[in-house]
Order: sequence, then structure tokens, then C-alpha cells
Amino acid sequence: MEKTKKSTFKLLFYLKKNEPKKNGTVAIMGRITVDGKPTSFSTKLEIDPKIWDLKHGRVLGKSTQALAINLKLDKIRLRIDQHYDEMFKDEGFVTAQKLKISFLGIGVMADTILTVFADHNGDFKKMVDKEQRSASTYAKYDIVYRHLAEFIQLRYYRPDMAFRELTPDFIREFDFFLRVDKECTHNTVWVYTMPVIRMVELAIKKGLIRKNPFEDYEITMNEKDRGYLLKEDVEKIMVHKVDARFDLVRDLFVFSCFTGLSYADIKKLKRSNIQSFFDGHQWIISRRKKSDIASNVRLLEIPKRIINKYVGVMRNELVFPIPSNATCNTHIRKVAGQAEVFPEHKIGFHTARHTFGTMFLTEGVPLESLSKMMGHKNISTTQIYAKITSQKISKDMDLVSDKFQSMERAFLATKEELVVG
Repeated sequence: MEKTKKSTFKLLFYLKKNEPKKNGTVAIMGRITVDGKPTSFSTKLEIDPKIWDLKHGRVLGKSTQALAINLKLDKIRLRIDQHYDEMFKDEGFVTAQKLKISFLGIGVMADTILTVFADHNGDFKKMVDKEQRSASTYAKYDIVYRHLAEFIQLRYYRPDMAFRELTPDFIREFDFFLRVDKECTHNTVWVYTMPVIRMVELAIKKGLIRKNPFEDYEITMNEKDRGYLLKEDVEKIMVHKVDARFDLVRDLFVFSCFTGLSYADIKKLKRSNIQSFFDGHQWIISRRKKSDIASNVRLLEIPKRIINKYVGVMRNELVFPIPSNATCNTHIRKVAGQAEVFPEHKIGFHTARHTFGTMFLTEGVPLESLSKMMGHKNISTTQIYAKITSQKISKDMDLVSDKFQSMERAFLATKEELVVG
């Protein structure tokens, strides 16, 4: 069988001297030539033409600048060589223009990571505009998109990359970029790498790639103690007499302590979300604004009375008149101080959601039920609350202590015999 003849391939770096910058530097260009046909591209690098080695297409000297730029040129050469080899292997022939397009990541349309990411963010923004998803979550996706675009340009010298080009090193290098270049904490790196992994999962669903290149990448969130209040602290806040201007926020905070609803979910709570369910009790049937996950909570007497207190106040379908999140945080801190509640962590409105998790888990609500009520995607998120409170451990030990009474009596009897002997 006749072998395909490999094309002649050359890569040359040169200066664009006819268009100098105001500071005297000129752009470094690259010229790809395949079978005698050339095409040029910009390396996005600039240099003083006086220190350019025309013969070898490199920067002269061993200064920090020279070493840095030469290293980048070497990486560009390596990437183009890799694209050439892959293209020749897959398609049997290479042209200069095809090689340039492949290297720059243009003309690939829907199979690039930033293209899919941008489409995802556009669809997500539409849901935010309809108040179906959280604006803060969209802001996170937008930040990650911009960090990823910057990383690809700095590391690969291109505006985008096809999914088929992604390797296990890509996500590990992005992790390093976030930690070092962006000075992100470990948990922020965890938050920012998850959307990138999510884009790969979307690409697999779309049939753009078959295998997840990041399947061996592992990162977990470092657990932190979540600020919460004890049951007696919640009671202090409930019974404390407050100024009329603090009364609404105090009610909303207590409501969150007994339902687990976040500020955003209480703000969008409607009368239609409160329904009589299969057991004859009233329930809040809703979906979390942050994640669109179902969050169904049976109403106890305290939150029901708070809801009834504000019947007729709102002219629309909303249940409560909600101040800004900043106002809620400020007011609840003042109320807590007046009630002489001084938790270990700084109190804020979101403390109420964490209080719900710890308070009801401590009182014996199973982890699975709590996870459903709080609208967690994974029960591992809910398990954080199980590690927080010593009260829960004490109550659990009380449940089993009587099962060891016979063993305790036998042990004590043995000790008494030893004393008598």
C-alpha cells in the first residue's frame, strides 16, 4: 500500500518592522509554510528590533526578557508541530492555512470550550432575567469564563481551544493559574474549576468528545465551620423586644431558621408556593433560585404564624416585603447584640440557613430528609452539618447509652469483687 507523502513544513519567526509601536517595539510574527505556500499569524509578542536575531528568529542575549520571549516562541513552535502531526495523522494531508486555523482555534465553530461556555452563559443569563436562576451564580460563571479565556491566551497563545485538544494537564495547569496568577484560595479554585468540568460534561452530551480528559483530576472543598446559632440563641432572638424598624428582619431571620430558605429564596417566595400536601399539613413547595433544585419544607407553627402576620401587606403574590440583603445583615446583628447572642462566628442573615441545618439535625431529623428540605444537589453537602455540633453527638450517645447498661453492671460487679477479695 502506497504511503502518503509527508508535506514540506517550515515555521519562521520574523519582525513586522513596517508597523512599529509608539514605544519603538515591533510585533513578532510567525510564518507557516507547507509545500511552498505560506501564511502568517501574530504571536501577540513585541520586541525591540535591535536585539532580534534575524538568522535564527530569536531574541539575542540572556536577559530575563530575552529568555521569557524565547521560551514563549519555543512553546508556540511545539504547539504548531503537534497540530501538524495530529492533522497529518488524522487527515493524511496538511495545508498552511488549515494548520494556522487549527493552531489559532478559529473556524472550529461549536467544538471549542469557550464557544460552548459562552452559549451556556447566554442561556443562563436568560433564566436569570426571568428570575429562574441566581444572578450571583451567573456572575461566577462569567468570572470563570474570563479567567479561562485569559489562561488559554497566556498558556497556549490562542483565543480558544477545541475540546479534542484538552488533556489532563490542561485542568491541572488552570488550577495552578488560579492559585498563582489569580491568587485564589483553595476553595475558590474548587468553585472555579467545577464550571470548566461542567463544560466538558456538556461537550460529551453534545457528542463533541467521547471521553472526559479531566476524569483523573481531583479537588475537594476544605471544610470550614459554618456559623450557626444554638436553639436557645434562636429563642432569645424570638422573644427579645425590638424596635419596630427591626421587627421585619427579625421575623424573616426566624422564618429562615425554621425553613432553611436563603435570603434569595424568601425574597421570591409566593403564596402559590405554600400548599397543603399529602399529609394535610402546609408545605413550602419551591425550587432554589441558586441551583433550581427542589426544596420542599413542611411548615411548623412558628413559620406559619410569621406568614400569617404579613397577610395583606403585599399587593402582589409575594409573601414578604423584603429589605436589601445588606439591611438584613445589619439589622440582625443589632438584634442579636441586643438579645445578648454572641456566636463564635460573625452573624449574618445566611446564618439562619446554617442554623436550620444544625438545629434540626441535632433534634433528630435524618440527614436524607434535611438534604431534601435544603435543596442540596448532593448529600455530601448536608453532611457538613453533621460534623459541626457536639450537641448532636451527645444526643446520639444518649439514644444508645441504655443499650450498654447490662455490660456496665457486669463491669461494676467485677470491680466490687476485686475490692472485696
